[in-house]
Amino acid sequence: MVHMADSSFDVVSKVDKMEADNALNQAHKEVEQRYDFKNVGASIAWSGEKILMKANTEERVKAILDVFESKLIKRGISLKSLEVGDPFASGKEYRIEATLKEGISQEIAKKANKLIRDEGPKSVKSQIQGDELRVSSKSRDDLQATMALLKGADLDIDLQFVNYR
Repeated sequence: MVHMADSSFDVVSKVDKMEADNALNQAHKEVEQRYDFKNVGASIAWSGEKILMKANTEERVKAILDVFESKLIKRGISLKSLEVGDPFASGKEYRIEATLKEGISQEIAKKANKLIRDEGPKSVKSQIQGDELRVSSKSRDDLQATMALLKGADLDIDLQFVNYR
């Protein structure tokens, strides 16, 4: 009798940095060219790991965020990956800081683990490995079912499934 090896996949949450950068550059160009952003100190740029948006009113800075979000969506980056702070006044301007979330937090990994245990196929096992989750089973169908379960779960982060073997 031949023992079949377990199949597995890893659940990760990653953002394509090149695509995020492209989205930011496109948003920057649009902000520079649009008439409604003229003379309001409107800008969007990387500030270290953060994305910093600035304008002279709260409405304008929120409009810059809208532009950026639409560019992210066009580039296939889920808005679940974008963590946006509230607009705040800084001197005579309003600012919004945003970051791109990567990796699965321990809290979310535990939630996903519990979900797989409680609602997933019985043959499926999962374990937390750093900021990702390894899911394995003898049955590829059960793994597919587990992917569908995780996709449908409201875990508040963008998940990808990699290293499927």
